[in-house]
Amino acid sequence: MSDPTSTPPQQPAAPPDPPAAAAAPEAAPLPQPIADALPEPGDVNTSNAKGDGLTKCPRCGSAEIGPVPGTDQLRCAFCRFEWVAANFMASVGFDSPIDQLQGTVRTTGVADIDQSASHIITIKCQGCGAEVVINTESQLQSRCHWCRQVLSQQTQIPNGAVPDAVLPFRLTHDQAVEAVRKFASRRRMFALKRFKQEFVPENVVGVYMPYLLVDGNAHGDVAGHGEIKTRQYQRGSDNNKTTYYDADVYQVTRSFDFTVDDLTIESSSARANQDTRMNTNNVINTILPFDTKNSVKYDANYMGDFTSERRDLDVDAVMPVARAQMLSIARQKATDSTRYDRGIRWESEQLELKGTRWVAVLLPVWLYSYYEKKSDGSAFLHYIAVNGRTGETMGSIPVSVPKLLLVALTIGTVLEGIAIAIVANF
Repeated sequence: MSDPTSTPPQQPAAPPDPPAAAAAPEAAPLPQPIADALPEPGDVNTSNAKGDGLTKCPRCGSAEIGPVPGTDQLRCAFCRFEWVAANFMASVGFDSPIDQLQGTVRTTGVADIDQSASHIITIKCQGCGAEVVINTESQLQSRCHWCRQVLSQQTQIPNGAVPDAVLPFRLTHDQAVEAVRKFASRRRMFALKRFKQEFVPENVVGVYMPYLLVDGNAHGDVAGHGEIKTRQYQRGSDNNKTTYYDADVYQVTRSFDFTVDDLTIESSSARANQDTRMNTNNVINTILPFDTKNSVKYDANYMGDFTSERRDLDVDAVMPVARAQMLSIARQKATDSTRYDRGIRWESEQLELKGTRWVAVLLPVWLYSYYEKKSDGSAFLHYIAVNGRTGETMGSIPVSVPKLLLVALTIGTVLEGIAIAIVANF
């Protein structure tokens, strides 16, 4: 029995078959994962040929290019021509069926990071010949100090700074500010006084966050026990009544193929460090999903005035997270295929990855941060995050514990008074 209050039923000598949709054959020995043993078919070259760092307007040839707020377009500042970079997935054939994947496919932007590689990149301006230095730890664009042409780090480099694709900001700064303001306003009653005094939603900043997208061709094997309720009854009297359940218990196994499309994995160690004692990094993942199918081929001109973070985690480092999330998907798919009204207790789970393909992408997030200094000398970093595509908002604010206790006591007193009044009426 899965319910601690249930009365264990007598196991039928020959239990009836469960409902047809839940029937399953006896499980064969569960296979061991073999993903690491699969052959490597080789990387997909997604590098950008623009080694001079100069992207020109397709109409007039100007290098004065920037993103158009609220759209996926780029705009030439000289002739005002607008265009959208090519869809990344279609351009490299990653819109092909996932269930045909074999082995591990990695793009150029996903190649293992060379920690010894320099973050300082020198680009020779094709306009005047001057050499321009870009620090890829903090920026992917710069302007020639002589002729003012905008130069960008367009080609993939081994330190992980340049991804394969970018999903442009769709939400404007004003829209993000309003979303942050509404989120904080609903929680002002419990917020620290200092936070309310220092709250300036206009300080929200746009950041391109590094992620790895993975498609998976997988096979799942799960086994456990499911329960079908046969009887429910009560024992005791007055206020001492206890509810009991009787249920038939069945062995359940599932073995099936499934695919995972664009699973989104953190690729920045700073953001992946979700230590809830120190920060609220976890709020970033609560604003998922992003419409990653609309990602375009990386072009640094989409950076505009936005900042970005650099990927510093390789595929091998994030693989345990990817496997855990795919196994969770497999478990849910198996559960959805059954009709056991008392649920299923899965006791054995295995995941076999037949094939995966990986893409490095920058995703748009609006962020408001607040650094709380606590009375004990410790510090905590609060974030309010807004999905730069959908406007989905989540975050945390520092709260006043005395206010929370006061509200809790007040609500408790009111509920107690209501209970007394109800009893008195009887």
